[in-house]
Amino acid sequence: MSDHDSSSGRTTFAALSSAVRFVIGFSLVAVASTLTFLIALLLLPFRVARIKLCNYYGKIVGYSITRIAGVTPVLHDGERIGQSHPAIYVANHTSTLDAFLSIWLCPVGGCGVMKKEVLRIPFFGQLYLLSGHLWLDRANKGSAIAAMSGIARTVKKHGLSIWIMPEGTRSRDGRLRPFKLGFVHLAIATGLPIVPVVLHGVHKNWVKHTLYVQPTTVDIEVLPSIDTSTWRAETARDHAAEVFGAFVEKLREDQKPLPGVPAVAEKEKGEQAA
Repeated sequence: MSDHDSSSGRTTFAALSSAVRFVIGFSLVAVASTLTFLIALLLLPFRVARIKLCNYYGKIVGYSITRIAGVTPVLHDGERIGQSHPAIYVANHTSTLDAFLSIWLCPVGGCGVMKKEVLRIPFFGQLYLLSGHLWLDRANKGSAIAAMSGIARTVKKHGLSIWIMPEGTRSRDGRLRPFKLGFVHLAIATGLPIVPVVLHGVHKNWVKHTLYVQPTTVDIEVLPSIDTSTWRAETARDHAAEVFGAFVEKLREDQKPLPGVPAVAEKEKGEQAA
């Protein structure tokens, strides 16, 4: 067999393997989401109960999808997640798989914050809409700010945590993008500490805008919590830069931001906390 034939065979096998993984994963999400959705309907008057119900869903489905995608997760200092609760957990974002890693890692009693685009995912999106977790329409700044203020009140009242990806959108090349300020304003409003969660190499598993997955090992580092009791809105950009720096220090070279990339996203007109 020629090298070309061997390479072609490996490519065909990889494509077939990816297709099988997606069929299995989609089937799992469809069944689990439908069953959890029906239970969530019964809990409509109780938002916190729905949030925790979907935390348990995430423990099972998030981990299962991660493994089905061919990822071997290696969690470093994972005990800090439970020890810091309630807190605001901040993770970098490079792949669709980050959502499933996040719902697996998020503690029970943790409220996720995702873009409204998550609602487009079949079955998962419909459950998320009913889950009590927060979704943001970043195109509507007024709506996003109101939603963040509302979740801050709920978190303080019920002793919940928050899980958020402050880059706002996936990195195209795996490198860290500038942070938006929403998580800083949430920390100021709730008084909760920040816990950075550094995801290494997830972008190498699930190729953006394709159905191709490459089995890989993903290291997850949970860093020490950062006290926010002295944070102020006037210095929000400084606080965001501090957390950004913690990620830069830990990320591998191929995920560090390129020279000249700012720590904080440029403030858009009318933007406050989104």
